Amino acid sequence: MTLEQLRVFIAVAELEHMTRAARQLNLTQSAASAAIAALESRYATKLFDRVGRNIALTPAGRMFLPEARAVMARAKAAELVLADLAGLRVGSLSLAASQTAGNYWLPEIIKQFHTLYPGISVSLVIDNTAAVASLVLKGEANIGFVEGKVDQPALKIDLVAEDDMVLVVAPDHAWAKLRKRTIPDFSSTQWVTREPGSGTRAMLATMLDQQDINLDKLNGALTLPSNEAVRAAVESGAGAAVLSRRVVESSIEAGKLVALNYPLEKRHFMMLRHESRYATTVETEFAKLIRKRGVQ
Repeated sequence: MTLEQLRVFIAVAELEHMTRAARQLNLTQSAASAAIAALESRYATKLFDRVGRNIALTPAGRMFLPEARAVMARAKAAELVLADLAGLRVGSLSLAASQTAGNYWLPEIIKQFHTLYPGISVSLVIDNTAAVASLVLKGEANIGFVEGKVDQPALKIDLVAEDDMVLVVAPDHAWAKLRKRTIPDFSSTQWVTREPGSGTRAMLATMLDQQDINLDKLNGALTLPSNEAVRAAVESGAGAAVLSRRVVESSIEAGKLVALNYPLEKRHFMMLRHESRYATTVETEFAKLIRKRGVQ
């Protein structure tokens, strides 16, 4: 059994298609098929059933998949240790971030890190807070950055930046002309928000709770999968939203949105690292750079 065979097996199992798996791994289909055939022959165990043009894991294949993933994770950890020996001349760093941090805060820091260490490759996955925490827990990301609350004892959580939140509406919305000290009736409009698991949604839910309004029970609330989609919907007059000032600043300056003078607590960007996993030199240096910038 080789690491390459395990790599092919995992890709085929996840994609349930030999050709797509081979393409993802930059292999020929025949090479991918040969790797699976070698595994099945060596251990006299059928790992996949061929179903039409697709393939599906057999019961034995389903039992073997988590073990194969565990072996590949250990191999990756060993590779990272060896990369450390190169003294930051080569290596890789996998980051995961929720949308506001990933789209509006991290890119400048990643650029700075790449300038300092051009031989280090950096990858970034953007998802919601819950998904980012899961990636760090599983070891699929070295470091995560989120805006929402995370309750995971296995994760080390550090506050690394602050984020201003604003309540915004379109210029023709009834609330756009409210006097500065007037608190709007939050039940009188439609809300546009992010999906469950998002830190931005959690901030809106907290604000509505203060007026005894349950966001999950609101009729007609519009749920969208990204900050940009929420911003565009509000600009078109779909309702009100709570978003990071980083997301809406250009729209406010352009007159496409109006920020209401409603007090909202600052939100924090949190850095997530696994308490028990080996921290590479690359990971440690990136975390140092984050901390050097301070809470801003």
